[in-house]
Amino acid sequence: MRYYLGLDNGGTTTKAALFDIHGKELCVASTSTEMITPKPGFVERDMEEMWQANCKVIKAVIEKSGAAPEAIAGIGVCGHGKGLYLWGKNNEPVRNGIISTDNRAYRYVEKWAEDGTEAKVFDISCQHIMSCQPVALLAWIKDNEPEAYGQIRYVFECKDYVRFRLTGKASAEFTDYSGANFLNLKTKTYDKELFDLFGLPEMFDCMPPLCKAVDICGTISSDTAAETGLLEGTPVIGGMFDIDACALAVGITNEDNLCMIAGTWSINEYIRKTPVLDGTVSMNSLFCLPEYYLIEESSPTSAGNNEWFVQQLLPELCEKAKGEGRSVYDYLNEWVTEVPPEEFVPVFLPYLMGSNVHPNAKSAFVGMSINHTRKHLARSIYEGIGFCHKMHIDKLIASRQTAPKAIRLAGGAAHSKEWTQILADILQIPIETVNANETGALGCAVAVAVAVGDYESLEAAVEGMCEIAPPVMPNKELAAVYNKKFRLFTHVIDSLDSVWNEMQSFIECGPAD
Repeated sequence: MRYYLGLDNGGTTTKAALFDIHGKELCVASTSTEMITPKPGFVERDMEEMWQANCKVIKAVIEKSGAAPEAIAGIGVCGHGKGLYLWGKNNEPVRNGIISTDNRAYRYVEKWAEDGTEAKVFDISCQHIMSCQPVALLAWIKDNEPEAYGQIRYVFECKDYVRFRLTGKASAEFTDYSGANFLNLKTKTYDKELFDLFGLPEMFDCMPPLCKAVDICGTISSDTAAETGLLEGTPVIGGMFDIDACALAVGITNEDNLCMIAGTWSINEYIRKTPVLDGTVSMNSLFCLPEYYLIEESSPTSAGNNEWFVQQLLPELCEKAKGEGRSVYDYLNEWVTEVPPEEFVPVFLPYLMGSNVHPNAKSAFVGMSINHTRKHLARSIYEGIGFCHKMHIDKLIASRQTAPKAIRLAGGAAHSKEWTQILADILQIPIETVNANETGALGCAVAVAVAVGDYESLEAAVEGMCEIAPPVMPNKELAAVYNKKFRLFTHVIDSLDSVWNEMQSFIECGPAD
């Protein structure tokens, strides 16, 4: 039996999963790395700790599964997009890695919009600029950490750094780097004009060679083999931006359906054979199927907010669940069903880690009354996150010629039938999920199976390895209720628009007169 190993590196969680040729998930291991927040808006991680986390989960999967290392046919890596991982001229990390929820560089984005740089960039990259993209973060480092800037040898995205540590060979895979404002999306190459526009001309020579998702980009080094238990020489493929891996795992191989990922980020996407060039969507990038572009609307406004609610406000429920051998999210799902959809719950703005409406917007519960309990707040979080997804989905649908047949859902919300139903009712579109726990790792495994020749194409591998569950159908009778709630949600957002800069000024400067 041959197996495929998928690694998935999120903002703080690192996972490894082993799959067979039919897509069956044999074993999963996960661990967490510390989120470092030295200042408001700064979100980092230790790059060596992150590498050791990958070694740990690989070793755990091999030991738990009992799979012989020589039976692992290949390895694929996916990881969060945006952010920044810098490798130095001294063959060590230059500084901490920066996670995709970081907002330190928001002023650069504002400046580039005001001085016309963004418009010039869009003509080349077909992308708007985000504060968490490597280009904005590099500009911040150039101005604020010049010594670190001068030590840069390679500019990596998350998963490309992990692949580099696995193999010792530097590569830059298309799906990630095309979503980072580094590439001319028309020529599909690095473009010196982009680096000049961002004021980063010296970074052009720090970009690793480009590769495709299914390319074999190197093999497991002897050092990595010793640390992980993998066999030296095992092939490692280019891998993917995690939103591509999840889309692949839920069967997005044509334009029929949308993909929605409810994780730390609210990811909403579909594929088409031409980019959207009128500026109405946030992002065009290259998909892992080379004939397609990935059309994306996203913001860090999804299930990570629910995780914060659980960890910070429900500690005794976490302990109770642990003692009873249950998931704390089982209780949360029960709470949500006890509050009818028709009942008013506070409007929740899921902006703990960033927003899709204003660079400085903050999270809030608006409209709390004394009768509201934590159960009401739980429903308001589920709904508020759903409304943020709807804002993105509506933009994507407006950019299409035809309505989607269904939405394929991945991420934390996909494991909750209650939350999946709420999302279907808010969007009034059928929602389908895949019968797999780790969709990012599964997408990697699908690509590995193609790279090593066990399937002839990604489409064939998806057909053979990804099982789609029956759809969750929307309740048509709740359409009016959720439309009314959504109008209130957007009204609250509009009403607070003038507050955010004043609040940010207080955060940065204190209560100055």
